[in-house]
This record gives sequence, C-alpha cells and structure tokens, in this order.
Amino acid sequence: QVQLVESGGGSVQAGGSLRLSCAASGYTYCMGWFRQAPGKDREGVAGIRTRVGSAYYADSVKGRFTISQDNDQDTVYLQMNSLKPEDTAMYYCAADFVRCGTLLTANFRYWGQGTQVTVSS
Repeated sequence: QVQLVESGGGSVQAGGSLRLSCAASGYTYCMGWFRQAPGKDREGVAGIRTRVGSAYYADSVKGRFTISQDNDQDTVYLQMNSLKPEDTAMYYCAADFVRCGTLLTANFRYWGQGTQVTVSS
C-alpha cells in the first residue's frame, strides 16, 4: 500500500507559477499528476518513471510544466509556470508500481487526496 500526500496548491494570477509536491510512503515505479476541473473528466498532466527519471507530458502543458523528483525518489514535484485560467482544477498525485508511460487514470493504482489550483485572469 502506497500513501500519497500532495501539497503546494493555491491561488495565483495568470502568468504566475506554483509548485506542487507529492510525498510517497512506499515503493513506486511510476508517479504522475492529474487534474480535474468541475464538470470535466480527470485528465493526465505529467508522469515520471521514478527509477529512471524520464518524464512525459500532456500536450496542453508541454513547455510550461515540469515534473521532477528528489534524490531518494520518494517525492515528486510539478513546477507550473505561465499558468492560465484553464489550468484551474483539483490536482491529484498518482502512483503505480507496475506500469508507466501513459497518462491513463486506469493505469495508476494509488491516488492522493488532491490539492486545489486556481488561476485568475
């Protein structure tokens, strides 16, 4: 069982930046960030293979968001720059210990409680 705890959400004006953190309590092979806006489906934002450090992104955030991990691979970060109002959502950290390489919610076994990000225009 892996527990995930997110932090770092908040409110910011368009063009600003935020950094989200996700601390994992156990072994992970893959960690990812997802988001869900009111009335919309949960969508993948970024993922990272924690044993290798290779990252991948949704097209909507490429060039603006960066996923990274700390040296002990227990914590991943999502640096969000040039934020837009359409980035407003609840952001969730997710993890799995088998598969990696996609941003499909079905491929992630463990989920955090979420942290709210609000971007005002």
